[in-house]
Amino acid sequence: MQANGAPDAAPLQNGEAGGGGLIANGLPKEEATTKKKRPSLSQTEQDVVRVIGQYLHGLGLSQTVDLLMQEAGCRLEHPTAARFRSHVMDGDWEKAEADLNELKSLVRSARGMLRMRFLLLEQKYLERLEDGAVLEALQVLRHELTPLKYNTERIHALSGYMMCSDAAGLREKAAWEGKGSASRSKLLEKLQSETATHNPYLPPSVMLPPHRLQTLLRQAVELQRDRCVYHNTRHEPSLDSVSLYSDHSCSRKQFPCYTRQILTEHCNEVWFCKFSNDGSKLATGSKDSTVILWDVDMESQQLKVARTLEGHTYGVSYLAWSPDDAHLIACGPDDCSELWLWNVQTGELKVKMSQSHEDSLTCAAWNPDGKRFVTGGQRGQFYQCDLEGNVLDSWEGVRVQCLCCVGDGKTVLASDTHQRIRGYNFEELTDRNIVQEDHPIMAFTVSRNGRLALLNVATQGVHLWDLQDRVLVRKYQGATQGFYTIHSAFGGLHEDFIASGSEDHKVYVWHKRGELPIAVLAGHSHTVNCVSWNPRLPAMLASASDDGTVRIWGPAPPTQPAGERPPGEHAAHDESDSHDEGSNMDS
Repeated sequence: MQANGAPDAAPLQNGEAGGGGLIANGLPKEEATTKKKRPSLSQTEQDVVRVIGQYLHGLGLSQTVDLLMQEAGCRLEHPTAARFRSHVMDGDWEKAEADLNELKSLVRSARGMLRMRFLLLEQKYLERLEDGAVLEALQVLRHELTPLKYNTERIHALSGYMMCSDAAGLREKAAWEGKGSASRSKLLEKLQSETATHNPYLPPSVMLPPHRLQTLLRQAVELQRDRCVYHNTRHEPSLDSVSLYSDHSCSRKQFPCYTRQILTEHCNEVWFCKFSNDGSKLATGSKDSTVILWDVDMESQQLKVARTLEGHTYGVSYLAWSPDDAHLIACGPDDCSELWLWNVQTGELKVKMSQSHEDSLTCAAWNPDGKRFVTGGQRGQFYQCDLEGNVLDSWEGVRVQCLCCVGDGKTVLASDTHQRIRGYNFEELTDRNIVQEDHPIMAFTVSRNGRLALLNVATQGVHLWDLQDRVLVRKYQGATQGFYTIHSAFGGLHEDFIASGSEDHKVYVWHKRGELPIAVLAGHSHTVNCVSWNPRLPAMLASASDDGTVRIWGPAPPTQPAGERPPGEHAAHDESDSHDEGSNMDS
């Protein structure tokens, strides 16, 4: 934090007070005569001293601040800025305005000066109103605020506060704390830090931004959290909950690396699994012609069978929850021409859709409105339908491998047999190329914000694309991907993690920013076809396999001995230590 060469940041002369009005007037005479020669501090060192001084002053240690500034040979703030702060906190608005005029040459822009004056007069006006001095408040509004010709819309709102019958009504309507130290402190924070360009109106050499040390410490905590490859808890670290003596680091035992439950109710290969949008249910589809719905106990984090949906002759290879989780679409493999739409609550089959026996309806996606869905397959079918299964629109000649509806409610993303993802607009009947790969795209999924797409690419593995910039962001290493359809997933806290099944019978987990896996989960005995991350429980991951089981992965159970790995669970590759995520691996 540089002082911009401002003369107000110059070191103090001998005997000059250091606090700029915030502290006492120097050392006692006998101490001044015996004090050691003041050290010569660099600009950075002076900045550190000032930031520490601001923090100590906030604790009420004014004499300590006085001694610190005197010995360091610098001052906390410009003298006029210190007077300005004092006059604002005292509610002496005339003197505060005079101070502001003195500071005019130091304000970064004319508009900044105008904004600061407006905020000052706004507080003055509101306090006059609260005191019941309506005529004085009207005088401020008409002859001080209005002539500034700044923020006319706010002026109209302020004039409406004249109609408030009492102080409580004024505070409620204005969303204002009322006359006193709370609202004046908030005003000072705005005066010090508020600007559209993220630069304070006054240079830091004149008036420090509020709570500067706390801000720096909070940023340090957040940076350490962001660099922690296992951070996956909704409990966000704060200055009150972390130690400043050591860096933040989450234990691997908190991450979903441990088999917590094995679901064995299917009697054949399990091809797909998907948690509901609210995380309260899991749906699994199998070659055994059934869909099983599981209830998730949010407390014990255990799953139990809710109901079984039967009758899928060709088996179930894809499932899609409606946005409100009221309905579930089930699709079959390539030779299946039927789509099934179930009522989740009642288990009733709402629609069994089949346009032609020549169709292949292997994937589906819901429109965000929950009233329409799209479906298609590799034989050239691509339909938009309503909840009754009626075809509203169709796109001819598109061989669809996987589908996703984006948030605008108009665009459908579809991967096809030309190794690409295209965007289709059914309303405008337009389409455009978004992603082009060199190998077949077996499946893809899109992040909640619609910005990123995760692709499983034949013989290549898992790729991350930025849909907005249309660029390949990252290729994740480790997973074995041939020509089987394997579904990967975003998940964990803020979707910071990526998981994928693999043909080598394992589940691979990466931090979104790192190409090397942070966990390789073993336990399945055949290909892992699909993974799904619980959107409500960041530490719950499900995987479905050709071995006929679904595994639920979670943190280490409380009885797990320190340092012991779960059965079959592999450490992340040692090369991760050199990766840009940093190394806190338990190798």
